[in-house]
Amino acid sequence: MSSTRLVPETRLMADEQLSADDAWHALRRHGGWRLLHDAFVRFRYGDGFSHARAFAFQLCLAVVPFLIALTGLITELGVREGGEVVADTVLALTPGASETMVKELLGEGERTERIGEWALSLGLLTGLFALTSTMAQIERGANRIYGVERDRPALWKYLRAAVLAVAAGLPALFGFLILVAGGPMGDSVQRHYRWGAGVDAGWDVVRWPVSLGLTVVAVAVLFRHAPRRKQPGLSWLFFGAGIATVLWWVASLLLAAYVAFAEGFGQTYGALTGMMALLLWANLTGIALFGGLAFAAQLEAQRIGVRDPAQPDLWEPEARRSSLDDTGEMTSL
Repeated sequence: MSSTRLVPETRLMADEQLSADDAWHALRRHGGWRLLHDAFVRFRYGDGFSHARAFAFQLCLAVVPFLIALTGLITELGVREGGEVVADTVLALTPGASETMVKELLGEGERTERIGEWALSLGLLTGLFALTSTMAQIERGANRIYGVERDRPALWKYLRAAVLAVAAGLPALFGFLILVAGGPMGDSVQRHYRWGAGVDAGWDVVRWPVSLGLTVVAVAVLFRHAPRRKQPGLSWLFFGAGIATVLWWVASLLLAAYVAFAEGFGQTYGALTGMMALLLWANLTGIALFGGLAFAAQLEAQRIGVRDPAQPDLWEPEARRSSLDDTGEMTSL
């Protein structure tokens, strides 16, 4: 349930869409700090925290089986080195207390061989199905933040979500892997594919802008195609996508540092440390995503003239005023 104000669609534009220049002028005119405050109000009254939690649950259901199945599937199809690179990257993301359990899941021993190609393919499809549900959850949250009370019809909603899972979800996931585990990923590729030292050094430099570019573009595509409304151009949405990406980068790096250096975290959760870290990361990712979306929505609303991000509060406590009646008794009015 959302109590945000509807952001009217901008339809009266002569053969052009809102651009980055329009966004910049609107941002300067209305003030950055005021917009951030109103965007948070829109995020809150659009149930952003609830949608972030639902998004986190769906994302965890997608990431775990997808990476495990992808590792085994690549190995089963004969690209042994590719599967080892994926496994090394996942292990690099895994806190020490969970490393043994993850190694068993990603192992290539008799258990993996018995699973077979069909079962691994089914696991991969399960991960893609869960990622599709994640994209559908983004549509629901985006609609409420923009003040749209109903999602698309179910068939079109999930067909669009499936396309977004491939077009935006996978690039965003790859951008995250490059950001947090890009170093171990490069070392693994160098070890298995015999990269030269110069290529490895170049990768350490290039991976940062590559991760940033993949993430910003993927988030902007989600902002453009997830809500059930006519959205402005990608260049306009890059402002909100940039804020979402910065929040996500900071949250991901701080969480990775905390899990790596805080001994109490691993001691508390033991073998479940990796899963708890994944849940925290997914929840922070959802907050960053919907927070950036709320900023993009409020920026467009301010440009159109809808200044208040939320509907007025219609509920008021019953006002009781006591006074003495003619007999001197207390009466509630």
